[in-house]
Amino acid sequence: MRSDTSTDQSLLVDFADEEPRRRRRGWIIALVALLVLVGGYVAASWYLGDRVPRGATVAGVDIGGLTAEEATARLTETLATATTEPVPVALGEAETTLEPTGLELDGEATVGQVTGLTFDPRVVVAHLLGMSEVRPVVDVDEDALRAEVERVAETLDRAPVDGAIALSDGEAQVTEPEAGLSVDVPAAVELVRDEWLTGERPLELPGTEVPPAVGAEAVETAMADIARPLTRAPVAVDIEGRLLELTPADLTSVASLEPSDGQLELVIDSRALADLVLERDPEVRTAARDAQIVIRDGAPTIVPGATGMDVDEEVLAESVAAAAVSSTDRTAVAVLREVEPEFTVADAEALGVTEVVSEFATPFHNDAQRTRNLVVGAEKISNTLIKPGETFSLIEALGPITSEAGFVSSGVVVDGLETSGMGGGLSQVSTTVFNAAFFAGMELDEWQTHSHHYARYPEGREATVYTPSVDLKWTNTTPYGALVQAWVAGGEFHVRLWGTKYFDVTTSTSERFNFTQPSTVYNSSPSCVANSSPEPGFTVTVTRVVSHDGTEVDRESWTTRYIPWDRVVCGSPPSADSPPSDG
Repeated sequence: MRSDTSTDQSLLVDFADEEPRRRRRGWIIALVALLVLVGGYVAASWYLGDRVPRGATVAGVDIGGLTAEEATARLTETLATATTEPVPVALGEAETTLEPTGLELDGEATVGQVTGLTFDPRVVVAHLLGMSEVRPVVDVDEDALRAEVERVAETLDRAPVDGAIALSDGEAQVTEPEAGLSVDVPAAVELVRDEWLTGERPLELPGTEVPPAVGAEAVETAMADIARPLTRAPVAVDIEGRLLELTPADLTSVASLEPSDGQLELVIDSRALADLVLERDPEVRTAARDAQIVIRDGAPTIVPGATGMDVDEEVLAESVAAAAVSSTDRTAVAVLREVEPEFTVADAEALGVTEVVSEFATPFHNDAQRTRNLVVGAEKISNTLIKPGETFSLIEALGPITSEAGFVSSGVVVDGLETSGMGGGLSQVSTTVFNAAFFAGMELDEWQTHSHHYARYPEGREATVYTPSVDLKWTNTTPYGALVQAWVAGGEFHVRLWGTKYFDVTTSTSERFNFTQPSTVYNSSPSCVANSSPEPGFTVTVTRVVSHDGTEVDRESWTTRYIPWDRVVCGSPPSADSPPSDG
Protein backbone atom coordinates (compact mmCIF):
# COMPACT_ATOMS: atom_id res chain seq x y z
CA MET A 1 0.00 0.00 0.00
CA ARG A 2 2.78 2.46 0.77
CA SER A 3 4.62 1.57 -2.30
CA ASP A 4 1.70 2.59 -4.51
CA THR A 5 1.26 5.83 -2.72
CA SER A 6 4.88 6.82 -3.27
CA THR A 7 4.61 6.06 -6.92
CA ASP A 8 1.53 8.21 -7.29
CA GLN A 9 3.20 11.12 -5.61
CA SER A 10 6.23 10.82 -7.92
CA LEU A 11 4.02 10.91 -10.96
CA LEU A 12 2.31 14.01 -9.71
CA VAL A 13 5.63 15.79 -9.27
CA ASP A 14 6.77 14.93 -12.80
CA PHE A 15 3.50 16.16 -14.25
CA ALA A 16 3.80 19.48 -12.40
CA ASP A 17 7.29 20.08 -13.79
CA GLU A 18 6.28 19.28 -17.38
CA GLU A 19 3.55 21.98 -17.63
CA PRO A 20 5.87 25.03 -17.19
CA ARG A 21 8.29 23.51 -19.60
CA ARG A 22 5.59 23.24 -22.26
CA ARG A 23 4.56 26.84 -21.72
CA ARG A 24 8.16 27.99 -22.04
CA ARG A 25 8.56 26.06 -25.27
CA GLY A 26 5.41 27.71 -26.63
CA TRP A 27 6.67 31.18 -25.90
CA ILE A 28 10.04 30.36 -27.42
CA ILE A 29 8.39 29.06 -30.56
CA ALA A 30 6.18 32.15 -30.80
CA LEU A 31 9.13 34.44 -30.26
CA VAL A 32 11.16 32.67 -32.88
CA ALA A 33 8.26 32.89 -35.30
CA LEU A 34 7.90 36.62 -34.60
CA LEU A 35 11.60 37.15 -35.12
CA VAL A 36 11.38 35.29 -38.38
CA LEU A 37 8.46 37.45 -39.49
CA VAL A 38 10.11 40.72 -38.43
CA GLY A 39 13.31 39.65 -40.05
CA GLY A 40 11.47 38.79 -43.19
CA TYR A 41 9.60 42.15 -43.05
CA VAL A 42 12.83 44.04 -42.55
CA ALA A 43 14.52 42.04 -45.24
CA ALA A 44 11.64 42.72 -47.61
CA SER A 45 11.67 46.46 -46.77
CA TRP A 46 15.40 46.58 -47.34
CA TYR A 47 15.23 44.58 -50.52
CA LEU A 48 12.36 46.61 -52.00
CA GLY A 49 13.35 50.05 -50.63
CA ASP A 50 15.48 51.23 -53.58
CA ARG A 51 12.66 50.79 -56.09
CA VAL A 52 9.42 52.64 -56.61
CA PRO A 53 6.32 50.49 -56.19
CA ARG A 54 4.72 49.17 -59.33
CA GLY A 55 2.07 51.44 -60.90
CA ALA A 56 3.23 54.60 -59.08
CA THR A 57 2.69 57.90 -60.99
CA VAL A 58 3.41 61.55 -60.18
CA ALA A 59 1.37 64.19 -62.03
CA GLY A 60 0.72 61.62 -64.75
CA VAL A 61 4.38 60.50 -65.02
CA ASP A 62 4.86 56.70 -64.54
CA ILE A 63 7.80 55.98 -62.23
CA GLY A 64 6.75 52.48 -61.07
CA GLY A 65 9.55 49.91 -60.85
CA LEU A 66 12.32 52.50 -61.27
CA THR A 67 15.14 53.02 -58.85
CA ALA A 68 14.97 56.19 -56.75
CA GLU A 69 17.64 57.81 -58.88
CA GLU A 70 15.94 56.83 -62.14
CA ALA A 71 12.56 57.99 -60.90
CA THR A 72 13.92 61.37 -59.78
CA ALA A 73 15.62 61.91 -63.15
CA ARG A 74 12.44 60.98 -65.06
CA LEU A 75 10.31 63.37 -63.00
CA THR A 76 12.76 66.22 -63.45
CA GLU A 77 13.00 65.71 -67.20
CA THR A 78 9.36 64.93 -67.98
CA LEU A 79 7.87 67.70 -65.81
CA ALA A 80 10.41 70.38 -66.83
CA THR A 81 7.85 72.16 -69.03
CA ALA A 82 4.90 71.65 -66.69
CA THR A 83 6.78 73.19 -63.76
CA THR A 84 7.62 76.40 -65.65
CA GLU A 85 4.64 77.07 -67.91
CA PRO A 86 1.78 79.38 -66.87
CA VAL A 87 -1.13 77.70 -65.12
CA PRO A 88 -4.66 78.42 -66.46
CA VAL A 89 -6.87 79.64 -63.60
CA ALA A 90 -10.48 80.75 -63.41
CA LEU A 91 -12.91 82.55 -61.17
CA GLY A 92 -16.46 82.07 -62.31
CA GLU A 93 -16.51 82.84 -66.03
CA ALA A 94 -13.27 84.86 -65.99
CA GLU A 95 -10.03 83.11 -66.94
CA THR A 96 -6.34 84.04 -67.04
CA THR A 97 -2.98 82.42 -66.36
CA LEU A 98 -0.86 82.29 -63.23
CA GLU A 99 2.91 82.14 -63.34
CA PRO A 100 4.30 79.37 -61.05
CA THR A 101 6.24 81.97 -59.08
CA GLY A 102 7.45 80.62 -55.74
CA LEU A 103 6.66 76.99 -56.68
CA GLU A 104 9.35 74.35 -57.27
CA LEU A 105 9.01 70.55 -57.58
CA ASP A 106 11.26 68.60 -55.20
CA GLY A 107 11.68 65.43 -57.26
CA GLU A 108 14.00 63.69 -54.80
CA ALA A 109 11.65 64.25 -51.86
CA THR A 110 8.69 63.15 -53.98
CA VAL A 111 10.36 59.83 -54.84
CA GLY A 112 11.61 59.54 -51.28
CA GLN A 113 8.03 59.17 -50.07
CA VAL A 114 7.83 55.65 -51.61
CA THR A 115 11.47 54.49 -51.57
CA GLY A 116 14.16 53.83 -48.97
CA LEU A 117 14.07 51.71 -45.87
CA THR A 118 10.73 52.15 -44.12
CA PHE A 119 8.65 50.29 -41.59
CA ASP A 120 5.43 51.82 -42.88
CA PRO A 121 3.37 48.74 -43.77
CA ARG A 122 1.45 50.69 -46.40
CA VAL A 123 4.65 51.23 -48.37
CA VAL A 124 5.75 47.64 -48.04
CA VAL A 125 2.32 46.44 -49.12
CA ALA A 126 2.45 48.89 -52.03
CA HIS A 127 5.72 47.33 -53.12
CA LEU A 128 4.12 43.91 -53.07
CA LEU A 129 0.71 44.76 -54.50
CA GLY A 130 1.44 48.01 -56.47
CA MET A 131 0.11 51.58 -56.06
CA SER A 132 -1.22 54.51 -58.10
CA GLU A 133 -0.88 58.31 -57.65
CA VAL A 134 1.91 59.80 -55.53
CA ARG A 135 1.39 63.43 -54.44
CA PRO A 136 4.34 65.61 -55.54
CA VAL A 137 6.40 67.39 -52.90
CA VAL A 138 6.53 71.13 -53.67
CA ASP A 139 8.89 73.73 -52.20
CA VAL A 140 6.92 76.95 -51.74
CA ASP A 141 7.99 80.58 -51.36
CA GLU A 142 4.82 81.76 -49.65
CA ASP A 143 5.45 85.48 -50.17
CA ALA A 144 6.20 85.12 -53.89
CA LEU A 145 3.20 82.84 -54.47
CA ARG A 146 0.86 85.18 -52.59
CA ALA A 147 2.07 88.15 -54.63
CA GLU A 148 1.37 86.27 -57.87
CA VAL A 149 -2.10 85.22 -56.70
CA GLU A 150 -2.87 88.84 -55.74
CA ARG A 151 -1.75 89.96 -59.22
CA VAL A 152 -4.02 87.39 -60.86
CA ALA A 153 -6.88 88.41 -58.58
CA GLU A 154 -6.79 91.93 -60.00
CA THR A 155 -7.65 90.43 -63.39
CA LEU A 156 -10.20 87.89 -62.23
CA ASP A 157 -12.07 89.90 -59.61
CA ARG A 158 -15.49 91.07 -60.78
CA ALA A 159 -16.54 94.28 -59.12
CA PRO A 160 -20.10 94.52 -57.86
CA VAL A 161 -22.59 96.68 -59.74
CA ASP A 162 -24.19 99.17 -57.44
CA GLY A 163 -27.83 99.88 -57.85
CA ALA A 164 -28.36 103.29 -59.42
CA ILE A 165 -31.01 105.62 -60.79
CA ALA A 166 -30.13 107.95 -63.67
CA LEU A 167 -32.21 111.09 -64.13
CA SER A 168 -32.51 112.46 -67.66
CA ASP A 169 -35.11 114.13 -69.88
CA GLY A 170 -37.73 114.03 -67.15
CA GLU A 171 -37.38 110.28 -66.60
CA ALA A 172 -35.66 107.88 -64.20
CA GLN A 173 -33.66 104.89 -65.48
CA VAL A 174 -32.80 102.09 -63.01
CA THR A 175 -29.60 100.05 -62.95
CA GLU A 176 -30.22 96.86 -61.00
CA PRO A 177 -27.56 95.90 -58.42
CA GLU A 178 -25.36 92.83 -58.94
CA ALA A 179 -23.01 91.12 -56.50
CA GLY A 180 -19.35 90.90 -57.39
CA LEU A 181 -16.90 88.03 -56.99
CA SER A 182 -13.43 88.33 -55.47
CA VAL A 183 -10.61 85.78 -55.25
CA ASP A 184 -10.16 84.43 -51.71
CA VAL A 185 -6.41 84.97 -51.72
CA PRO A 186 -5.40 82.82 -48.69
CA ALA A 187 -7.54 79.90 -49.86
CA ALA A 188 -6.32 80.36 -53.45
CA VAL A 189 -2.69 80.25 -52.32
CA GLU A 190 -3.36 76.93 -50.56
CA LEU A 191 -5.21 75.52 -53.58
CA VAL A 192 -2.49 76.49 -56.06
CA ARG A 193 0.18 75.05 -53.80
CA ASP A 194 -1.66 71.71 -53.59
CA GLU A 195 -3.07 71.47 -57.14
CA TRP A 196 -0.33 73.19 -59.15
CA LEU A 197 0.78 70.07 -61.01
CA THR A 198 -2.16 67.73 -60.53
CA GLY A 199 -5.35 69.77 -60.62
CA GLU A 200 -7.75 69.99 -63.56
CA ARG A 201 -7.24 72.91 -65.93
CA PRO A 202 -8.19 75.64 -65.48
CA LEU A 203 -7.76 75.64 -61.72
CA GLU A 204 -10.98 77.00 -60.28
CA LEU A 205 -9.87 79.47 -57.62
CA PRO A 206 -12.01 79.90 -54.52
CA GLY A 207 -13.94 83.17 -54.44
CA THR A 208 -15.92 85.37 -52.09
CA GLU A 209 -19.12 87.16 -53.05
CA VAL A 210 -18.89 90.95 -52.79
CA PRO A 211 -22.24 92.63 -52.15
CA PRO A 212 -23.02 95.93 -53.91
CA ALA A 213 -22.78 99.10 -51.85
CA VAL A 214 -26.28 100.05 -52.99
CA GLY A 215 -28.70 97.15 -52.97
CA ALA A 216 -32.14 96.48 -54.39
CA GLU A 217 -33.94 97.75 -51.28
CA ALA A 218 -32.15 101.11 -51.47
CA VAL A 219 -33.08 101.45 -55.15
CA GLU A 220 -36.73 100.72 -54.47
CA THR A 221 -36.80 103.27 -51.63
CA ALA A 222 -35.18 105.97 -53.78
CA MET A 223 -37.58 105.32 -56.64
CA ALA A 224 -40.60 105.60 -54.38
CA ASP A 225 -39.46 108.55 -52.28
CA ILE A 226 -37.42 110.61 -54.75
CA ALA A 227 -37.37 109.64 -58.43
CA ARG A 228 -41.09 109.19 -59.03
CA PRO A 229 -42.14 112.38 -57.18
CA LEU A 230 -39.41 114.41 -58.89
CA THR A 231 -40.42 113.33 -62.40
CA ARG A 232 -44.17 113.47 -61.74
CA ALA A 233 -44.87 117.22 -61.98
CA PRO A 234 -43.22 120.66 -62.36
CA VAL A 235 -41.86 122.78 -59.52
CA ALA A 236 -42.63 126.50 -59.25
CA VAL A 237 -39.90 128.90 -58.09
CA ASP A 238 -41.01 132.07 -56.30
CA ILE A 239 -38.54 134.94 -56.87
CA GLU A 240 -39.79 137.87 -54.83
CA GLY A 241 -43.34 137.33 -56.05
CA ARG A 242 -42.42 136.37 -59.62
CA LEU A 243 -43.06 132.71 -60.47
CA LEU A 244 -41.24 130.58 -63.00
CA GLU A 245 -41.76 126.88 -63.73
CA LEU A 246 -39.18 124.10 -63.71
CA THR A 247 -40.45 121.10 -65.69
CA PRO A 248 -39.46 117.50 -64.85
CA ALA A 249 -36.95 117.73 -67.72
CA ASP A 250 -35.50 120.86 -66.08
CA LEU A 251 -35.31 119.13 -62.71
CA THR A 252 -33.59 116.01 -64.03
CA SER A 253 -31.03 118.17 -65.84
CA VAL A 254 -29.77 119.57 -62.52
CA ALA A 255 -30.50 116.63 -60.19
CA SER A 256 -28.81 113.30 -59.55
CA LEU A 257 -29.15 110.41 -57.13
CA GLU A 258 -25.80 109.81 -55.44
CA PRO A 259 -24.81 106.87 -53.16
CA SER A 260 -24.30 107.64 -49.47
CA ASP A 261 -23.95 105.00 -46.73
CA GLY A 262 -25.72 102.40 -48.85
CA GLN A 263 -28.60 104.68 -49.82
CA LEU A 264 -29.34 106.95 -52.79
CA GLU A 265 -29.68 110.63 -51.91
CA LEU A 266 -30.95 113.51 -54.03
CA VAL A 267 -28.23 115.98 -54.99
CA ILE A 268 -28.98 119.24 -56.80
CA ASP A 269 -26.23 120.99 -58.78
CA SER A 270 -26.71 124.40 -57.19
CA ARG A 271 -24.66 126.28 -59.81
CA ALA A 272 -26.49 124.65 -62.75
CA LEU A 273 -29.84 125.27 -61.07
CA ALA A 274 -29.03 128.94 -60.48
CA ASP A 275 -27.94 129.33 -64.11
CA LEU A 276 -31.19 127.71 -65.24
CA VAL A 277 -33.27 130.08 -63.12
CA LEU A 278 -31.29 133.10 -64.31
CA GLU A 279 -31.72 131.99 -67.90
CA ARG A 280 -35.49 132.06 -67.39
CA ASP A 281 -35.41 135.33 -65.44
CA PRO A 282 -32.25 137.36 -66.22
CA GLU A 283 -33.37 140.25 -64.02
CA VAL A 284 -32.62 138.17 -60.94
CA ARG A 285 -28.90 138.90 -61.23
CA THR A 286 -27.23 142.31 -61.12
CA ALA A 287 -23.50 141.95 -61.58
CA ALA A 288 -21.25 143.57 -59.01
CA ARG A 289 -18.93 146.26 -60.40
CA ASP A 290 -15.28 146.22 -59.34
CA ALA A 291 -13.49 149.33 -58.20
CA GLN A 292 -11.23 150.83 -60.88
CA ILE A 293 -8.11 152.91 -61.10
CA VAL A 294 -8.34 155.30 -64.05
CA ILE A 295 -6.54 158.37 -65.27
CA ARG A 296 -8.61 161.51 -64.67
CA ASP A 297 -7.29 165.02 -65.03
CA GLY A 298 -3.86 163.60 -65.72
CA ALA A 299 -3.55 161.47 -62.56
CA PRO A 300 -4.75 158.09 -61.23
CA THR A 301 -8.16 158.16 -59.58
CA ILE A 302 -9.93 155.34 -57.74
CA VAL A 303 -13.52 154.83 -58.88
CA PRO A 304 -15.52 152.89 -56.28
CA GLY A 305 -17.29 149.70 -57.32
CA ALA A 306 -20.85 148.69 -56.54
CA THR A 307 -22.53 145.67 -55.00
CA GLY A 308 -24.69 143.40 -57.12
CA MET A 309 -27.58 141.03 -56.46
CA ASP A 310 -27.65 137.32 -57.12
CA VAL A 311 -29.68 134.28 -56.16
CA ASP A 312 -28.47 132.34 -53.11
CA GLU A 313 -27.53 129.09 -54.82
CA GLU A 314 -27.46 126.85 -51.74
CA VAL A 315 -30.83 128.05 -50.42
CA LEU A 316 -32.36 127.68 -53.89
CA ALA A 317 -31.03 124.12 -54.25
CA GLU A 318 -32.36 123.09 -50.83
CA SER A 319 -35.77 124.62 -51.52
CA VAL A 320 -36.10 123.04 -54.97
CA ALA A 321 -34.98 119.64 -53.63
CA ALA A 322 -37.68 119.74 -50.95
CA ALA A 323 -40.40 120.83 -53.38
CA ALA A 324 -39.40 118.26 -56.03
CA VAL A 325 -40.11 115.29 -53.73
CA SER A 326 -43.18 116.75 -52.05
CA SER A 327 -46.64 115.49 -52.84
CA THR A 328 -48.35 118.67 -51.58
CA ASP A 329 -46.16 121.79 -51.71
CA ARG A 330 -44.27 121.99 -55.02
CA THR A 331 -43.27 125.63 -54.75
CA ALA A 332 -39.66 126.58 -53.99
CA VAL A 333 -38.56 130.01 -52.77
CA ALA A 334 -35.50 131.80 -54.17
CA VAL A 335 -33.61 134.14 -51.83
CA LEU A 336 -31.55 137.01 -53.23
CA ARG A 337 -28.29 138.12 -51.65
CA GLU A 338 -25.89 141.00 -52.14
CA VAL A 339 -22.67 140.29 -54.04
CA GLU A 340 -19.63 142.34 -53.13
CA PRO A 341 -17.16 143.38 -55.85
CA GLU A 342 -14.03 141.24 -56.06
CA PHE A 343 -11.77 144.31 -56.33
CA THR A 344 -12.61 146.96 -53.73
CA VAL A 345 -11.45 150.51 -53.00
CA ALA A 346 -9.24 149.12 -50.26
CA ASP A 347 -7.66 146.72 -52.76
CA ALA A 348 -7.03 149.60 -55.16
CA GLU A 349 -5.48 151.78 -52.47
CA ALA A 350 -3.17 148.93 -51.42
CA LEU A 351 -1.65 148.80 -54.93
CA GLY A 352 0.03 152.17 -54.42
CA VAL A 353 -0.64 153.60 -57.88
CA THR A 354 0.36 157.16 -56.99
CA GLU A 355 3.38 158.29 -59.03
CA VAL A 356 4.98 158.07 -62.46
CA VAL A 357 7.37 155.12 -62.45
CA SER A 358 8.57 155.53 -66.06
CA GLU A 359 7.56 157.16 -69.30
CA PHE A 360 8.72 157.13 -72.89
CA ALA A 361 7.80 158.88 -76.16
CA THR A 362 8.55 158.18 -79.82
CA PRO A 363 8.09 160.65 -82.75
CA PHE A 364 5.96 159.92 -85.80
CA HIS A 365 5.57 161.49 -89.23
CA ASN A 366 2.45 163.20 -90.53
CA ASP A 367 0.20 160.42 -91.87
CA ALA A 368 -3.49 160.78 -91.01
CA GLN A 369 -4.26 157.05 -91.34
CA ARG A 370 -1.29 155.98 -89.25
CA THR A 371 -1.99 158.66 -86.64
CA ARG A 372 -5.57 157.44 -86.39
CA ASN A 373 -4.32 153.97 -85.48
CA LEU A 374 -2.01 155.46 -82.83
CA VAL A 375 -4.90 157.40 -81.26
CA VAL A 376 -7.15 154.31 -81.20
CA GLY A 377 -4.28 152.18 -79.85
CA ALA A 378 -3.69 154.71 -77.04
CA GLU A 379 -7.37 154.59 -76.09
CA LYS A 380 -7.38 150.80 -76.05
CA ILE A 381 -4.39 150.33 -73.74
CA SER A 382 -4.90 153.32 -71.41
CA ASN A 383 -6.12 152.46 -67.90
CA THR A 384 -4.90 148.87 -68.20
CA LEU A 385 -3.97 147.83 -64.65
CA ILE A 386 -1.31 145.18 -64.18
CA LYS A 387 -1.30 143.88 -60.61
CA PRO A 388 1.84 142.46 -58.97
CA GLY A 389 2.78 139.21 -60.68
CA GLU A 390 0.40 139.75 -63.60
CA THR A 391 1.53 139.89 -67.23
CA PHE A 392 0.67 142.60 -69.74
CA SER A 393 -0.13 141.46 -73.28
CA LEU A 394 -0.34 144.15 -75.96
CA ILE A 395 -2.50 141.99 -78.24
CA GLU A 396 -5.00 141.44 -75.41
CA ALA A 397 -4.99 145.14 -74.47
CA LEU A 398 -5.57 146.27 -78.08
CA GLY A 399 -8.30 143.74 -78.76
CA PRO A 400 -9.25 142.84 -82.35
CA ILE A 401 -7.44 144.88 -85.01
CA THR A 402 -10.50 145.55 -87.17
CA SER A 403 -12.33 148.46 -88.72
CA GLU A 404 -15.23 147.77 -86.31
CA ALA A 405 -12.81 148.44 -83.45
CA GLY A 406 -11.83 151.78 -85.01
CA PHE A 407 -8.60 150.86 -86.82
CA VAL A 408 -7.79 151.72 -90.43
CA SER A 409 -5.31 150.56 -93.08
CA SER A 410 -1.90 152.19 -93.16
CA GLY A 411 1.70 151.47 -94.10
CA VAL A 412 3.29 148.18 -92.99
CA VAL A 413 6.40 146.26 -94.05
CA VAL A 414 5.87 142.70 -95.31
CA ASP A 415 8.83 140.55 -96.39
CA GLY A 416 11.05 143.62 -96.37
CA LEU A 417 8.77 145.64 -98.66
CA GLU A 418 6.48 148.51 -97.70
CA THR A 419 2.78 147.98 -98.32
CA SER A 420 -0.56 148.71 -96.64
CA GLY A 421 -2.33 146.74 -93.89
CA MET A 422 -5.01 147.05 -91.20
CA GLY A 423 -3.62 148.68 -88.06
CA GLY A 424 -0.43 149.93 -89.70
CA GLY A 425 1.65 151.90 -87.18
CA LEU A 426 0.78 149.86 -84.08
CA SER A 427 4.39 148.75 -83.84
CA GLN A 428 5.03 152.29 -82.58
CA VAL A 429 2.59 151.58 -79.74
CA SER A 430 4.48 148.34 -79.05
CA THR A 431 7.91 150.03 -79.09
CA THR A 432 6.84 152.86 -76.80
CA VAL A 433 5.20 150.50 -74.27
CA PHE A 434 8.30 148.29 -74.43
CA ASN A 435 10.55 151.14 -73.44
CA ALA A 436 8.26 152.26 -70.62
CA ALA A 437 8.36 148.72 -69.20
CA PHE A 438 12.12 148.55 -69.90
CA PHE A 439 12.86 151.62 -67.76
CA ALA A 440 10.42 150.56 -65.04
CA GLY A 441 12.53 147.43 -64.53
CA MET A 442 9.72 145.06 -65.45
CA GLU A 443 10.48 141.49 -66.54
CA LEU A 444 10.49 141.42 -70.36
CA ASP A 445 8.89 138.12 -71.29
CA GLU A 446 8.18 138.22 -75.01
CA TRP A 447 8.95 140.65 -77.82
CA GLN A 448 10.38 140.77 -81.31
CA THR A 449 12.43 143.58 -82.83
CA HIS A 450 11.82 144.91 -86.35
CA SER A 451 13.83 143.35 -89.14
CA HIS A 452 14.87 146.84 -90.31
CA HIS A 453 15.99 149.74 -88.18
CA TYR A 454 13.68 152.75 -87.97
CA ALA A 455 15.38 156.00 -87.05
CA ARG A 456 12.44 157.06 -84.84
CA TYR A 457 13.07 154.10 -82.51
CA PRO A 458 16.10 153.52 -80.24
CA GLU A 459 18.22 150.87 -81.93
CA GLY A 460 18.11 147.48 -80.21
CA ARG A 461 15.37 148.69 -77.89
CA GLU A 462 12.14 148.38 -79.83
CA ALA A 463 9.37 145.85 -80.54
CA THR A 464 6.95 145.07 -83.32
CA VAL A 465 3.48 143.52 -83.06
CA TYR A 466 1.57 141.30 -85.48
CA THR A 467 -1.72 139.66 -84.51
CA PRO A 468 -1.87 136.89 -83.46
CA SER A 469 1.67 135.56 -83.61
CA VAL A 470 3.94 138.44 -82.54
CA ASP A 471 3.08 139.93 -79.15
CA LEU A 472 4.69 142.17 -76.55
CA LYS A 473 4.49 140.73 -73.02
CA TRP A 474 6.00 141.87 -69.76
CA THR A 475 5.36 140.99 -66.11
CA ASN A 476 4.96 143.38 -63.21
CA THR A 477 7.67 142.21 -60.80
CA THR A 478 7.13 145.02 -58.29
CA PRO A 479 4.92 144.78 -55.17
CA TYR A 480 2.77 147.63 -56.52
CA GLY A 481 0.24 148.06 -59.30
CA ALA A 482 1.25 149.34 -62.73
CA LEU A 483 -1.29 151.50 -64.57
CA VAL A 484 -0.79 152.25 -68.29
CA GLN A 485 -1.45 155.73 -69.65
CA ALA A 486 -1.01 156.43 -73.39
CA TRP A 487 -1.77 159.42 -75.57
CA VAL A 488 -0.81 161.20 -78.81
CA ALA A 489 0.42 164.81 -78.65
CA GLY A 490 3.00 167.08 -80.27
CA GLY A 491 3.92 164.61 -83.01
CA GLU A 492 4.83 161.93 -80.47
CA PHE A 493 3.28 158.80 -79.03
CA HIS A 494 3.54 158.84 -75.22
CA VAL A 495 3.32 156.06 -72.61
CA ARG A 496 3.50 156.41 -68.83
CA LEU A 497 3.51 153.69 -66.19
CA TRP A 498 2.02 154.78 -62.89
CA GLY A 499 2.68 152.96 -59.61
CA THR A 500 5.29 153.32 -56.89
CA LYS A 501 8.96 153.64 -57.80
CA TYR A 502 10.70 150.37 -56.95
CA PHE A 503 13.57 149.68 -59.37
CA ASP A 504 16.47 151.81 -60.62
CA VAL A 505 17.46 151.10 -64.22
CA THR A 506 20.63 151.94 -66.16
CA THR A 507 21.25 150.98 -69.77
CA SER A 508 23.94 151.17 -72.44
CA THR A 509 24.00 150.58 -76.18
CA SER A 510 27.07 149.38 -78.07
CA GLU A 511 28.47 150.87 -81.26
CA ARG A 512 27.06 149.43 -84.45
CA PHE A 513 28.98 146.47 -85.90
CA ASN A 514 28.73 143.72 -88.56
CA PHE A 515 27.48 146.06 -91.28
CA THR A 516 25.72 144.54 -94.32
CA GLN A 517 25.19 146.38 -97.61
CA PRO A 518 21.81 146.91 -99.34
CA SER A 519 20.91 145.65 -102.79
CA THR A 520 18.36 146.63 -105.46
CA VAL A 521 14.95 145.01 -105.45
CA TYR A 522 12.30 145.23 -108.19
CA ASN A 523 8.65 145.11 -107.08
CA SER A 524 5.85 144.87 -109.64
CA SER A 525 3.03 144.90 -107.04
CA PRO A 526 0.36 147.61 -107.52
CA SER A 527 0.91 148.63 -103.88
CA CYS A 528 4.68 148.97 -104.34
CA VAL A 529 6.37 151.80 -102.41
CA ALA A 530 9.67 152.86 -103.99
CA ASN A 531 12.74 153.44 -101.83
CA SER A 532 15.54 155.49 -103.32
CA SER A 533 17.46 155.85 -100.02
CA PRO A 534 18.95 152.46 -99.20
CA GLU A 535 20.66 151.99 -95.83
CA PRO A 536 23.11 149.33 -94.66
CA GLY A 537 22.14 146.77 -92.02
CA PHE A 538 24.04 146.41 -88.76
CA THR A 539 24.15 144.69 -85.37
CA VAL A 540 23.92 146.30 -81.94
CA THR A 541 23.89 145.11 -78.31
CA VAL A 542 21.82 146.68 -75.51
CA THR A 543 22.52 146.03 -71.81
CA ARG A 544 20.14 146.74 -68.93
CA VAL A 545 21.00 146.71 -65.22
CA VAL A 546 18.12 146.66 -62.70
CA SER A 547 18.76 147.54 -59.05
CA HIS A 548 16.66 147.85 -55.89
CA ASP A 549 17.83 149.86 -52.87
CA GLY A 550 21.35 149.98 -54.33
CA THR A 551 21.57 146.20 -54.91
CA GLU A 552 21.75 144.82 -58.43
CA VAL A 553 18.92 142.33 -59.00
CA ASP A 554 19.16 141.74 -62.74
CA ARG A 555 21.61 142.31 -65.62
CA GLU A 556 20.81 141.31 -69.19
CA SER A 557 22.13 141.99 -72.68
CA TRP A 558 20.29 141.66 -75.99
CA THR A 559 21.89 141.63 -79.43
CA THR A 560 19.83 142.73 -82.43
CA ARG A 561 20.74 142.26 -86.10
CA TYR A 562 19.06 144.63 -88.56
CA ILE A 563 18.93 143.78 -92.26
CA PRO A 564 19.61 146.54 -94.85
CA TRP A 565 16.98 148.82 -96.35
CA ASP A 566 17.28 147.84 -100.00
CA ARG A 567 16.76 150.20 -102.89
CA VAL A 568 13.23 149.38 -104.14
CA VAL A 569 12.33 149.96 -107.78
CA CYS A 570 8.64 149.64 -108.65
CA GLY A 571 8.25 147.58 -111.81
CA SER A 572 9.85 144.61 -113.48
CA PRO A 573 13.65 144.28 -113.66
CA PRO A 574 15.19 145.46 -116.96
CA SER A 575 15.98 142.87 -119.60
CA ALA A 576 19.55 142.10 -120.49
CA ASP A 577 19.41 144.09 -123.81
CA SER A 578 17.67 147.18 -122.37
CA PRO A 579 19.61 150.46 -122.65
CA PRO A 580 21.18 151.66 -119.37
CA SER A 581 19.03 154.02 -117.27
CA ASP A 582 20.29 157.51 -116.45
CA GLY A 583 18.62 157.27 -112.93
